[in-house]
Amino acid sequence: MDFLQYFPELTDEQRTQFAALLPLYTDWNAKINVVSRKDIEHLYEHHVQHSLAISRYVETSLNGGWPAGTRIVDVGCGGGFPGIPLAIRYPECHFLLVDRIGKKVRVAQEVATAIGLKNVEFRHAGIEEIKEEFDYAVSRAVMVLPDLVKLVRRCTKTGLITLKGGDLAEELKPRQCQGTKVVPISTYFKEEFFETKNVLYTPIKK
Repeated sequence: MDFLQYFPELTDEQRTQFAALLPLYTDWNAKINVVSRKDIEHLYEHHVQHSLAISRYVETSLNGGWPAGTRIVDVGCGGGFPGIPLAIRYPECHFLLVDRIGKKVRVAQEVATAIGLKNVEFRHAGIEEIKEEFDYAVSRAVMVLPDLVKLVRRCTKTGLITLKGGDLAEELKPRQCQGTKVVPISTYFKEEFFETKNVLYTPIKK
């Protein structure tokens, strides 16, 4: 788990929870394909560490991190990314992981239960069905940014934080995406995998 070098402040419990992810996802992936078969051996770098780029943005750009009690919704969580790594990282915050594909939600829920996460709920639903209000929404390459902003605006008070790669010029043009900050993940992590990937922060305007 080379990514731990970037997070020396993690507790022993958090390190144990992260260490449990590879065997759990390897086992579940054999039954339900939630991570690319070729990618499972890179779970920590390509999925866990990638998810935690959001925490680096939060800590360096949003007043030092999410305070206790912050509510976050993960839109299109798949098998639990970025929501589960973030829930491990922020045990005093509350997370709702949402996805339209029930079997992927089940995997995320089973993984969270196995590692003893107490600050996470799960919902087999589309984000437009969610009635609660959250401080932030997070997501990892679920859809183009303008569409995502429209969907989360109703249930999110402060901002949307997304993980995206590639050319973002067209996605950032629409009015609802103006003001989006784009930070290369290579700002935080030195691995080659992150050279073309970014964290995006879009303030939510009601």
